[in-house]
Amino acid sequence: MATDGAGPLRKVAVLGAAGGIGQPLGLLMKMSPSVGELALYDIAGTPGVAADISHVNSPALARGYAGEEQLGDALKGADVVIIPAGVPRKPGMTRDDLFAINAGIVKTLVSACAKHCPEALLNIISNPVNSTVPIAAQVLKAHGVYDPKRLFGVTTLDVVRAKTFYAEKAGLDVNTVDVPVVGGHAGTTILPLFSQATPKASLDKDTIEALTKRTQDGGTEVVQAKAGKGSATLSMAYAGALFADACLRGLNGANDVVECTFVESDVTELPFFSSRVRLGPSGAEEIFGLGALSDYEQEGLKAMIPELGSSIEKGVQFAKEN
Repeated sequence: MATDGAGPLRKVAVLGAAGGIGQPLGLLMKMSPSVGELALYDIAGTPGVAADISHVNSPALARGYAGEEQLGDALKGADVVIIPAGVPRKPGMTRDDLFAINAGIVKTLVSACAKHCPEALLNIISNPVNSTVPIAAQVLKAHGVYDPKRLFGVTTLDVVRAKTFYAEKAGLDVNTVDVPVVGGHAGTTILPLFSQATPKASLDKDTIEALTKRTQDGGTEVVQAKAGKGSATLSMAYAGALFADACLRGLNGANDVVECTFVESDVTELPFFSSRVRLGPSGAEEIFGLGALSDYEQEGLKAMIPELGSSIEKGVQFAKEN
């Protein structure tokens, strides 16, 4: 969790901080050298989580906030707000099954952000990200505070998985590996670009296809392995902390902070898309194109567009009707 952007210590709020992702994410953010104040919010349970995390000997001051009446205080002055709130996936559930519950939760929390910290960078983890990010955009627009540079869907776990699986298969040191992952954050909308992976490794077509599918199904792999007792919480917390730390380094002026993230974009015909983004003091400062794709990746891109488009539209419609 090193930081190379010298600058002021920042306030980070975690909404959903008593949950399966929120607790380890809070711990990791407490360890970040960029954080001076850590606000841990949930509907219940956060005073205990905050008391526990506050004993960690790092500079960030951790405070717990519980219940809607304390949400405003949790958010005031926040530079980055991370939202993992909502229900997790259970066996047999698709990300769409989560939609009805999590869409309402995200709408409520983002409305509070619009009122209490309109300039914060919002990191949306709550699934389905392909729909919850468009919901957040509509809510911010309704409050007159939408800045597309400050709203991010966290797809970092797809990148983390792609790097891990690629390094294992190619026999590489995972610390040296980079794999861009583009598209969305569910099933076939997740498109790892192994043709652009570094260092280069000569993997055959079948291996690339298997790695792609494993990256796309990573969440399901964990849900099944936990046998109904949870979803990908620890790896998601790690990925969420990586992305939040990148946002903080960008805010503090570090150079060349580039991460894949789901943002408003004109890289494709869709209004939102995940690709490599340079983060800086104003948030998303530059959105990079997809670069050269292999035939297999071009097919994957073409195939995902209808599903991703429909998930985005579903979010937009929900926000307009509720």
